[in-house]
Amino acid sequence: MFCGERMDIVTLGDTRLRKTSILVSDFDQGLRDFIQAMFGAMRDGQGIGLAAVQVGQLYRIFVTEVPRDEPRVFINPQIVQTSLETESFEEGCLSIPGVNADVIRPSAVKVQAWNEKGKPFNLSTEGLLARVIQHELDHLGGKLFIDHVGAKKKERLLKEYYRHVSV
Repeated sequence: MFCGERMDIVTLGDTRLRKTSILVSDFDQGLRDFIQAMFGAMRDGQGIGLAAVQVGQLYRIFVTEVPRDEPRVFINPQIVQTSLETESFEEGCLSIPGVNADVIRPSAVKVQAWNEKGKPFNLSTEGLLARVIQHELDHLGGKLFIDHVGAKKKERLLKEYYRHVSV
């Protein structure tokens, strides 16, 4: 799974970002090394969440490091419950640098997943961590945050992105 190289973030236009990630079945040292490298890539990019697909690997894994929370690993995650309450919040993405947009999402979630040692867990959370979990889980299904805005706004954001990367 992991070959020890530095990880680069894949960006919009890379077809892997639109693919569905596969379940992880081997919880070995290679997986733990891969996850540590993901944390490194996320921190290098100054992000607070990163999905495996964003470093080019189609595995159902993401990591988070939200301010005032511990670093977390989610393997084969599923959201099992969302709040009825929603909130709008500005999101960005390491795979779409320079672009931000307000996205409406449920304000709280309950997720079940496995940690890097293969131990299952449940987590109920709200606020920023709930938002990051939803954002990263979208990546595992080939969805991006810009898919949550209207067509005209998405078109404007894409133009903004392509202007940003052509500089």
